[in-house]
Formats: sequence, C-alpha cells, structure tokens
Amino acid sequence: MTRPSLLRRKTGLGGTLGLPAMLLLALVGCSRQSDTIRIAVVSPMTGESAKMGEDISRAVQLAVEEWNQQGGVLGRRIILSIEDDRADPKDAVSAASKVVAQGAVGVIGHYNSSCTIPASNIYHEAGIPMITPASTNPMVTDRGYSSVFRTCGRDDQQGRVEADFACQALNAQRIAILHDKTTYGQGLAGEFRKNLTSTAEVVFAEGVTRGDKDFSAVLTSLKAASPDLVMFGGLYGEGGLIIRQMRDLGVAAAFLSGDGVYDPEFLRIAGSAAEGAYLSYAPSAEGIPAARKFLESYLKRWPEVGPYSLFAYDATNILLKGIELAGTTDGRKVAATIHTNSFPAAFGTVAFDAKGDPVVAPYVMWIVRDGKLVPLDGLPKPVHVETH
Repeated sequence: MTRPSLLRRKTGLGGTLGLPAMLLLALVGCSRQSDTIRIAVVSPMTGESAKMGEDISRAVQLAVEEWNQQGGVLGRRIILSIEDDRADPKDAVSAASKVVAQGAVGVIGHYNSSCTIPASNIYHEAGIPMITPASTNPMVTDRGYSSVFRTCGRDDQQGRVEADFACQALNAQRIAILHDKTTYGQGLAGEFRKNLTSTAEVVFAEGVTRGDKDFSAVLTSLKAASPDLVMFGGLYGEGGLIIRQMRDLGVAAAFLSGDGVYDPEFLRIAGSAAEGAYLSYAPSAEGIPAARKFLESYLKRWPEVGPYSLFAYDATNILLKGIELAGTTDGRKVAATIHTNSFPAAFGTVAFDAKGDPVVAPYVMWIVRDGKLVPLDGLPKPVHVETH
C-alpha cells in the first residue's frame, strides 16, 4: 500500500482529502490551540467524597464561564479539564500527570491534603501554579514550593482555634480525640492536642478507618474513659455516624470537629444526634457583601453551595487574574505575580504570604441548632488567625 493511501485511510474521510488539505487542517488546529488556554480542576469526582469534588468543580466551572463571557484571559478562551483523583493519593498523582500532559497552565485542587501533597510535586516540577481551595495540612505549603497556594486556612490555625474554644469556652477537662488516620484528620487532631492547655487531659485517643460504618467498639472504649468532650479529626461521613452512634451508646460528651465535617451531609447522616455539635469553619458567605453575586449565580443553577465552593471560585479567579496581570501563561511568572499582588475575591481581599497561604485565614465556631449550622456568638476571644 502506498503512503498516500495510508494517509487517506487514517483520515477516515475517504479519498478526497489530499496532503495540502491535511496541512491546512493542521494549521487550523494550531490556530485554534493558540486561541485557548487550558486550566484544570482536580478533586474526588467519584467515591465517598464525590460531593466535595462536585461542589468544587461547579464553582470553578462558573468562574471560567464568567471569564469566557468577558472575552477570556489574554484574549484567549479558557478550556476547563475536570479530572477525578478519587480521594486516593496514587490516583491524584496520575491525574496530575494527565493534566500536565494536556498542557494545563494552572490547576485548582485537590480537595484532600493526602492527594494535594503528592500531586503538587508533579505541578511543581512542571512549573504549573496550583491553588487548593480545601487542603489544610501545613505540609501543603511548608515545603517551599513557590507555585503552590491555597485559599483556605491551615490545620495549625484551625487546631489552635478549636483548642482555645475547648479550654476557654467549653472548659473541657477530660477530652477524647478521634481521627480518621488521613493526612487531614490526623493532622488536625494533632494540632488540636498540641494547643490544649494544662487544664485539659486527653483521656482517650484512637484512629478510625475511613469508610467504616460501625464504630461501636471504639466508642464503647471511649465511653469508659468518661470524656466531657469528643474531638474528631475527619470528614462528614464518619463524623455523622460517630456522633449518632455516640448518642445511641449514651455518650453525652460534647462533640467538636472541623471544616471537614462542616457540610449538610453531616446533618443528614447524624439526624437529631447532631444537635449541639460544634464545628470550626469560615464565616458565613451569606454575611459577606462581596459574595452575594457568586451566591446568586451559583444558586440559580445548583441547589446548594458546598463548604468549599466559594474557596474554589476565588481560587479560579485568582489564578486567571494572575495570568492576566502577568501577561503570560508562563507558570513561574504567574506564580510570582500571585505572590506579589492582592486580589478582590468573594470572601474579601486575598493576599498570600511567602509560603502561599492566605495572609488572613478567618475561622468561626459554628453550632448545630434546630437541624441547622449557625455561627456561635459570644466567644471569649476573636478567632480570626493571621499567618506567621
């Protein structure tokens, strides 16, 4: 078979397409490619944390559409890749390698710290800026990668806020600590424990396994330690089951957890057992004037704003504004621009410290009342934490 015949067969367009026409198509393809830039959002799109991935990807999609409606960035239309890391570190690395190969010039993600940390090695080597809207473990930014950012706070900030609340507001003296053995859950529990005062005694500490449904054995042992507070480092799925099974076993201790449990799914899983639970999280977006436009646009299309939707929306706008200000998609120049500018965002003005953490990371304590999460007023001290 002659080479022209082979070319015709591979095109699938029959024998009417000659080599000049193919070259023309190739040139058109190059032109189209130069008219676009690609960014990616990578989070768990399947599995137990898929809701969080969906919340994040919707917010990123909304921001990208708004930029495209205004002409894109640098006069180029933005293409969004949505990739699934399945909340698994190995899959996160595979997804990171895939978006790098696709030519993405920036990444929003990941959700889990255990995924963000290994995936960020890939982005760092490729020189691609990455902004996570949700990963709070200090190691995300403590490794000195200049192109790694986050729009949320850190576990060492959140853990300190929770410990202050437990010791000062609740006057907890016998504390049980549970965590889900993940980078996030164990890290937050460790930071909480590190910041407890001498008036508090840790009478029980144990790890549980993500995905388990029955925690009665560990909770029976916990009950024997007679805690007056149970702190859980982990996510809403296990958190909802733990507090429900605590109450079923007659454990009356207060329940305290963090941003990973702050989600309507926690309320649905725990039911009435969630009443009185304390959670640390950001201030309510409903009370922030700059967030109103986002909330209106988001809720026109989707029924519920997730806990990290706004963080993801801000992260996307910061990335694209950074590209615009830098005047290039060169990752190192974009990262330098993000480091040296402040950005008007839905959560308020955002600027980053040398590590890539937001300069101000506000945390507010919340409580479950009448089946709803409401901000807890009357705290003994401000809980807005600035980075060091």
